[in-house]
Amino acid sequence: MDSNGFDDTDAGRTSPTRQDQAYEGLRSLLLSGSIAPGTRLTEADLTRMFNVSRSTMRGGLVRLAQEGYVTSEVNRGVRTRSFSVEEAADILEARETLESALAGMAAERATDAEIAELRRTLEEMEDCKSRGDEAGYSQGNQRFHQQVKTAAHQQTLAKAHDTLLYPLVMRQYRNLSAPHPRAGSMEEHQAILLAIVTRNPQAAAAAMRHHVAAARQALLLQTQKERAASQPDE
Repeated sequence: MDSNGFDDTDAGRTSPTRQDQAYEGLRSLLLSGSIAPGTRLTEADLTRMFNVSRSTMRGGLVRLAQEGYVTSEVNRGVRTRSFSVEEAADILEARETLESALAGMAAERATDAEIAELRRTLEEMEDCKSRGDEAGYSQGNQRFHQQVKTAAHQQTLAKAHDTLLYPLVMRQYRNLSAPHPRAGSMEEHQAILLAIVTRNPQAAAAAMRHHVAAARQALLLQTQKERAASQPDE
């Protein structure tokens, strides 16, 4: 029985709502990038964090493992997912393809209200950049990409995009020594917005592809590839 007087210890009577809440809570935590790759997750800590029983939390962890957010191994327990260079590159290439397609559709389908929201987001990002507010800029960047995806009005592509583990890849491979925002990032966002405003799907897709590709190239993937290549064969 939990602190609210609800007994969810019987797996056969576990509330789907409570399990969903535990799943979504941990998924959001993982996507925030606040947990390092390879971190061991204990059921005891998670049950306290989300105020659920172990059986409820275990069900959420099973879903997260099936979707690739965590790994579960005998004698090692559950750990946050880490990615090989090849896996990371695949995810980043998929993101490039999906987001460019979504941007092209947004240029055709965005409402005036959605375009106005995109404008406001870029204005806020400009303000954050001028004040040196890196966290605010990052939040604005995430919001802008989400708004483009919403403005595309294409649920199948949006769902495919949501399954990508891009935030986890970013957490693992981001270059902490590089300046933020990346040089040219603001101008790339402005080019995407201009193409959407002028209803030019080809230009919007190209601008988004260029932007996402530039962000990918700024990660440490190439460094990791070079490091692996320099290791002597055993």
